[in-house]
Parts: sequence; structure tokens; C-alpha cells
Amino acid sequence: MGTMHPATRPFHHQGGRVGVLLCHGLTGSPASMRPWADRLAAEGYTVDLPLLPGHGRSWQAMNLTRWPDWYHRVERSLLHLADRCDEVVVAGLSMGGCLALRLAQEHGTAVRGLVLVNPAVASADRRLLALPVLRHLSPSVAGLANDIAQPGQDEHAYSRTPLHALHSFTRLWKIVRADMPRVHQPLLLMRSAQDHVVDGSGAPVILSGVSSSDVTEVVLNRSYHVATLDYDAETIFTTAGAFIERITARTSVGLTAGGSG
Repeated sequence: MGTMHPATRPFHHQGGRVGVLLCHGLTGSPASMRPWADRLAAEGYTVDLPLLPGHGRSWQAMNLTRWPDWYHRVERSLLHLADRCDEVVVAGLSMGGCLALRLAQEHGTAVRGLVLVNPAVASADRRLLALPVLRHLSPSVAGLANDIAQPGQDEHAYSRTPLHALHSFTRLWKIVRADMPRVHQPLLLMRSAQDHVVDGSGAPVILSGVSSSDVTEVVLNRSYHVATLDYDAETIFTTAGAFIERITARTSVGLTAGGSG
């Protein structure tokens, strides 16, 4: 099943009355979001960063999971936060952004706002058309881990992409795109100008499809796909922090001493 690296472990911090749920990407791990989680925790938020099923160990293990497994894990985190916080903002990187959109579609006012970083909901890559057949011929293909411009960063993702899992993810794309008008929450979308994993076809689908009246788009010019670990990480943390503060009752956050781990 593979050995879990310490950096891939889930993270939770009990802070104030505003919660933030962080969702990592396909084949990735909480390592890609941990600096962001640490920043939010330091700012007094209650933070949950789960490890999605099939992740953090081996691509073979992930190939046994499907999109409902990943979705139900973040849904459980959302409901846990909603029970303990006055407001919850959901943020996601790549596939995590797609899961965040689905949470907003399914849970309405339980999601106060969305922060999406290079969200994956579509692709112009025609090779994906072969997935229904290819996944039965080959269990995996070479992955695209660590698409990061800044040297020395590691998202602790798989070196191979499991094709049964990827095929399932593309099925979620269709569901999320069809229900895009159900997204009414304030939305902050940050995307990299150069992204070697998610192409530019998804962002316009989101921006033109949601029913949100409060929408902000930010282009990250110095980072690749895993922008949360890249040169624009500080821009992401600062911009998201201001957005969360604006849309929530931040003045009544009620900071409390809490634990993490």
C-alpha cells in the first residue's frame, strides 16, 4: 500500500468561528496546501486539510478509488466545520477546486465562499478521449507532479497518474459543469499564466457559468500549476485572506486557543 510520508498527513487546527476547508489535487497530498493551512491557522481560523482517499501512499491504491470517495471525504470535513463554525469557506487546488465547486453546488449556504487555485473542470487535451479504453490497457501513465517554477519545492504527489481514477475524475467534470449555475457563493479564482497540468479551458467555463455576483479573477504570472508552493504563494495567501475577511464576519471570529496536528 506504500508508506505515508509525514508531509502528506492531514492537518486540523481548532481556531475561531470562521472555518476554512482546504482540498488538495489529484495524485497530490496535503503537502501542497500545508503552508496555506499554517498561515490560516496563524491568522486564527479553524482549518481542516484532509488527505483524500487513495492519496499519500501509492498510485495503485488510488486506482481503487473514484470521485465519490474523494468528494465524500471533503463533504465530511465541510459538515464537521459547519457544526463548529459560524461560516465556512472552501478552497481548492486543481481537483480540489472541482470538489470545492461541487460542495458549493450541493450544500448552498453551508459554503460561504470559494477560493479556487488552478481549478480542474475541463481539458482541451484530446488524449483524454481515449481514457475509456486506455484505462483497461494500461493502469497508469507518467504523472505531472511538481509542476512548480520555484526550485526546491515538493508537493509529494505520485510520479504516475492512475487511469481508472483519472477517468472517474473526468466524469465529475461533466457533473460540475452541468450544475455550474447552482454556484451562487462569492468566488475568488486564481490561475497561473503558465500551467503544464491544467490548460486554460476550465477558467472561462467557471467564470461564465456560475451565478455568483461577487467574482474575482487573479492571474499568477510567476507560478506553474502548484502555485500554493510557488513564487506566487504569498500572493495567494494574502489575496485569499483579504477575500475571506471581507465575505465573513471576521470581526467576530472569536479567536480561541486550539490544537493542531
